[in-house]
Amino acid sequence: MIPTPEQKIARSADELNELIRDLMLRSGGRLSTDQRREYEVLVAEWATAERGGIVKAA
Repeated sequence: MIPTPEQKIARSADELNELIRDLMLRSGGRLSTDQRREYEVLVAEWATAERGGIVKAA
């Protein structure tokens, strides 16, 4: 299920990684059109979560 903007719940990069892995396992590595959209949303959210964990050096 693809989250809507109203469902903005911050998830950790680890949690998102698990969701991505689960999606790939369920699909057998061949994503349908809907699964592809879900994958793209999860990857974008994962990238944002990863960037949020980076602390810039002075």
